[in-house]
Amino acid sequence: MATTIKDVAKMAKVSISTVSRVINDSKPVSPEARRRVLNAIEELGYKPNEIARSLVTKKSNVMGIIVDDIGSSYVAQIIRGVEEVGRMYNYDLLLLSTYGSKDSELRFAQLLMQKQVAGIILVSEIFNMEIIDYLNKSKVPFVYLNKYYNVLESPTVAIDNYDASKKVMDYLISGGHKRIAYVSQDKDKDITIEKQKIQAYKKMMGEINESPIILNVGGHSIATGYEIGKEVKDLIDHNKISAIYCCEDEIALGIINYLYDHNIRVPEDISVIGYGDTSLASVYRPKLTTIKEPYYDIGAVSIRKILKQLQGEKLDSQTTVLPVQLIIRDSSDYVKN
Repeated sequence: MATTIKDVAKMAKVSISTVSRVINDSKPVSPEARRRVLNAIEELGYKPNEIARSLVTKKSNVMGIIVDDIGSSYVAQIIRGVEEVGRMYNYDLLLLSTYGSKDSELRFAQLLMQKQVAGIILVSEIFNMEIIDYLNKSKVPFVYLNKYYNVLESPTVAIDNYDASKKVMDYLISGGHKRIAYVSQDKDKDITIEKQKIQAYKKMMGEINESPIILNVGGHSIATGYEIGKEVKDLIDHNKISAIYCCEDEIALGIINYLYDHNIRVPEDISVIGYGDTSLASVYRPKLTTIKEPYYDIGAVSIRKILKQLQGEKLDSQTTVLPVQLIIRDSSDYVKN
């Protein structure tokens, strides 16, 4: 038969309310009474009812995480980072997937609030100010992670996309490349991370007195990259570009597939660079040179930001910026004379 709070009170020779105060740390208890209660809990192996405890304390050991698509490889890495740090501090995850629905983001946030979660991490790919306003007005600590959009006035963890783009361009230019094209997401450029990436690309092209060559795409899948492959081939044939820098790994992989089908070698005929370092980047051949977005670390740092707030600490900054790394693999090379 399971041990009850009554059994603990009886062994410790205190009232049930005193046991409850010790467990929930809700009101002062004398050191001697606390010691007897804790000893009784350990000896009896008593485990408090977490649901009942959360109703009393208005807190729980559950962290809510809302994601765009649990099937995305980068989302899985973020979740792993959140989960492993959460486990260290005895937090469980309540995971919900929106599949890009604004209504679902808001509905799930409201559901998590009803569940009295300790904090919320939102991983999104859409622009939805309604959910940000809702979370900002709530009393629950949260972190907002958006793969594409820059959303101000919300706690987040990110990389410096301008610096990342500059690293790509420094690498290509130092390898002798001058005719460099960039493949960019076309939608909402002024409020997405594309703005910073393009600024760095244009600045570096200007420094070597070359005109920017920008191709716009409407998606971020391998199929999207394959579809724009013809335009890339035309740039190779007519503009003599020697490198193509892509805003997403999947687009870069799609372009490599198209070029392979049309007898254009990577990196012998053209270097291809991606962005993200998704799991596919090191699986496809040639292995993709790319900017590493540290998704595991983003997840781990996100939950640590929430844990700090739960411990009463103030955040040093709304945005935590993680280091940028260029992973050089087989899809790029220096220009051969």
